[in-house]
Amino acid sequence: MSGAALAALIVLGPLLVAGGFLLGRRTRPARGSGVGTPVEHATFETLHAASLAAPPLRAGLTGESARKAARRLRSLLGTDALCLTDGERVLAWDGIGDHHRAPVMKQLGALLETGRDQAFSSACDDLDCPLRWAVAVPLTVDGGVLGALVAYAPRESAVLARAAGEVARWVSVQLELAELDRSRTQLIEAEIKALRAQISPHFIFNSLAAIASFVRTDPERARELLLEFADFTRYSFRSHGDFTTLAEELHSIDQYLALVRARFGDRLGVTLQVAPEVLPVALPFLCLQPLVENAVKHGIEGETGQSRVTISALDAGAEAEVVVEDNGVGMEPDRLRRILRGEAGTSSGVGLLNVDERLRQVYGDEYGLVIETARGAGMKVTLRIPKYRAGVHGS
Repeated sequence: MSGAALAALIVLGPLLVAGGFLLGRRTRPARGSGVGTPVEHATFETLHAASLAAPPLRAGLTGESARKAARRLRSLLGTDALCLTDGERVLAWDGIGDHHRAPVMKQLGALLETGRDQAFSSACDDLDCPLRWAVAVPLTVDGGVLGALVAYAPRESAVLARAAGEVARWVSVQLELAELDRSRTQLIEAEIKALRAQISPHFIFNSLAAIASFVRTDPERARELLLEFADFTRYSFRSHGDFTTLAEELHSIDQYLALVRARFGDRLGVTLQVAPEVLPVALPFLCLQPLVENAVKHGIEGETGQSRVTISALDAGAEAEVVVEDNGVGMEPDRLRRILRGEAGTSSGVGLLNVDERLRQVYGDEYGLVIETARGAGMKVTLRIPKYRAGVHGS
């Protein structure tokens, strides 16, 4: 379990106590209703409201997410009105007394500056308005104040003050998770950019040169290769989706190999074995391509005879097992270990490190690359991909 997820559970415990007390007081089930004790009913209502408020908050603190979450948060607290703010404006108001919205940011000046809870009188000129008291609690991420949760009531209430504090801390955890999601997305995008940078300008130049060599002697072959090149580069540089499918990744690899074979001809032999049932399996974008490029590079490097690359994607129960193997120069195991540790001076293995890190990040450490190699013995790279994993789906 991640630290953020554990923090969410820790915060939810007191939230259940505070929210359950209020909900138990305000929403007692009728006798004989068959929905359990008042405490059980309150616990269910609290968990249900929290589950509905969490998804919008995981998008970060915005006007839209605040509007979607405010009603659920107010039901958690059982209060007459609630507002959510960022550091500059009120993002959402839910409940009665919307005319109290205007002075909120002035009233929160000290809280936004110090990050300390604040209680204040909210009495107004409307004698019929029941909102006479408010408690404000900061919403924080990594120690910084993003905004505030403000709960309103007819009178001062220590219970409401405690409950608002717990709910605000739970909201802060959701916002921290949103920040982690955003950081993860940025990291994946940066890693994909690094992989794209590894697509050698020499490969592009050599591919175009190979295509040009067929323009006069075999125009139809040149046309086919040009289409393969266009599709390959379009896929490699696409701008959407963290994930793809095995079918899409293997199709791009096939286009890459067609371009390589146009240059090296019979020097490169390729064997492809794919079980149809694993083609829809989702995996991180550009996850197999660097492994195949690495196999081709090391397979051809220093070889005068035929180099062979074998690619298999087979059904392994709840997983798909993909193996990329070459009969090339191989690598010293110690050098491979340094590459996978990301140590300086091993830039030639950026693709292996990148893929290994992304697989571990998405699926867990047990799904890193398994690499077998030795100097002069070729290289065999194996990866396992769960067929189904929450949040992982092809674009």
